[in-house]
Amino acid sequence: MSETKQALSHSERKILQALQANGRMSNVELAQHIGLSESPCFRRVRQLEESGTITGYSANLDQRKLGLEVTAFVQVDLDQCSEKETEGFLSAVRNEEHITECYAMSGDYDYLLKVVSRNIDHFGEISMKRILKFPGVKNIVSSFNLMEVKNSRILPTIGE
Repeated sequence: MSETKQALSHSERKILQALQANGRMSNVELAQHIGLSESPCFRRVRQLEESGTITGYSANLDQRKLGLEVTAFVQVDLDQCSEKETEGFLSAVRNEEHITECYAMSGDYDYLLKVVSRNIDHFGEISMKRILKFPGVKNIVSSFNLMEVKNSRILPTIGE
């Protein structure tokens, strides 16, 4: 479960906005951008990292340039599973590199997976020979992305 967090200061929100837009920004650039001196800026970034508000840094990749032309969203229904089978399913999901996101869901199905693949045949192989054989999987339903409208990992950094 999530723990209760205190409200972010104005400077912390500005730091988070700037780093989400450009995670490669140096401390000097960041301090200038948000209007703080370098030492306090560095300390605040460290505090945000240590508190877990900033969980890491990464590069955003163009999946098509990597030959991953198909994005599918897969709804997964599990059988009435034991805890061991559910852990087996979750472990299989974590180990499948073509599954880039997984969410436990309320409603008509148990999990929603985002799957990337080279083409439709490759997706068929992933779904039929791998996902359907994960522990506890009863049924899957796949939907395909026809057009990407918005793809953003940038979170709002609103205050109270």
